[in-house]
Amino acid sequence: MWGALAAMLPGLLDKIIPDPAAAADAKLKALELAQRGELAALDADLRLMLAQAEINKVEAAADNYKGGWRPGAGWVCVFGLGYNFFLRPLLPWVVQLFGVDVPPLPSIDVEELMVLLGGLLGLGSLRSYERVKGKA
Repeated sequence: MWGALAAMLPGLLDKIIPDPAAAADAKLKALELAQRGELAALDADLRLMLAQAEINKVEAAADNYKGGWRPGAGWVCVFGLGYNFFLRPLLPWVVQLFGVDVPPLPSIDVEELMVLLGGLLGLGSLRSYERVKGKA
């Protein structure tokens, strides 16, 4: 919003203020205000990212197998994908080898699991990148 306003402002100020020196001064003040607004937004974004990084450090320090939402979500993905791609097709086949007829097992919506897994792997790869660079 500020960028569009800052782009229109010089032409508008030329029409409103007839004195070229006063118009140039007004343009400079408007540009400074626009930059301050953008810098404040960038500063707020930076503070938010730093706070999230601190949260990530605390969560990463936790034992990955005993608790926490990341390992829990990862194990849900592992079990869900294992069931859908391994157990679901093979279990009826193995049971039919023994002469028992088994109805088809229900499937899991793999798209939702892949979204979750993609997010976890994205976070995991960033963590690995930080370790390689020696920052974690």
